[in-house]
Amino acid sequence: MKKIKVSIIIISYNTKIFLKNCIQSIYDNAGNISYEIIVVDNNSSDESANMVELYFPKVNLIRNLNEGFAKANNRGINVAIGRYILFLNPDTLMHKNTLVGLFEFMEKTSSAGAATCALIMDGGKLDYSSHRGFPTPWNAFCYFSGLIELFPKNRFFSGYTMGWENMKLIHEIDSLTGAFMFTRREAGMQVGWWDEEYFFNGEDIDFCYKLKEKKWKIYYIPNFSIIHYGGISGGTKKNTQRVTTATRETKRIITLERFNSMRIFYKKHYSQKYHPIINFIVILGINLMQKIALIKI
Repeated sequence: MKKIKVSIIIISYNTKIFLKNCIQSIYDNAGNISYEIIVVDNNSSDESANMVELYFPKVNLIRNLNEGFAKANNRGINVAIGRYILFLNPDTLMHKNTLVGLFEFMEKTSSAGAATCALIMDGGKLDYSSHRGFPTPWNAFCYFSGLIELFPKNRFFSGYTMGWENMKLIHEIDSLTGAFMFTRREAGMQVGWWDEEYFFNGEDIDFCYKLKEKKWKIYYIPNFSIIHYGGISGGTKKNTQRVTTATRETKRIITLERFNSMRIFYKKHYSQKYHPIINFIVILGINLMQKIALIKI
């Protein structure tokens, strides 16, 4: 029996059609690498779990209460046996050579704790969340104020998107997205995997921050790509409003969790590094943005 090289963990919540296409794309494009697929279904109401059992009997299905993205990933890790762990969203499609390419990169780059490929969204644009700097107060201000759009390539103003980097070359980044996170098991174990204080959103940035604290490097690999629709479960992204399965109440909950994750991350990693006045202004800004976002739902 082949040793499993990559355990692919997919968290499912009411994305049945996308999940089916995602798993099939892995089967079609994984190449000769040995892998396993673990689907943790967060109590979907759209028969997602039953679909997996019917069409993909070899997939390791875990039926889970909906306790959030981080807890679900940790449940998947508990049964994963691969040398590497790929955290993958169900609203993605695997391209040929991507899985093998990322595996080979990690094998020859011992400093890499995690890596990602280019996540291409509907319309051909890169998903910015696959290529991020950390949300320091200054980076967050430039992003939300629009300064980053005026100076997209300037290192001083584009810290959150790291827009000065050559996107055609392999390079280090601060943070990638949990939609595609190819992780070295040793690195994940060192940081204790996912922080379950987060319910949905922010946990991927937290994961990357902890990897950096342990001196692991995180890489962006533009040589390979996947398709990422984005926001199917949560329904808060503009590009997938026409296909999301999320109800208005789900959108409200996801919006609240999005801003709550900002508070958790800031208090955990930055509140001791900045003056209390800066901390007050940051939390005030988060609260204000949350109110505006809720009004727009």
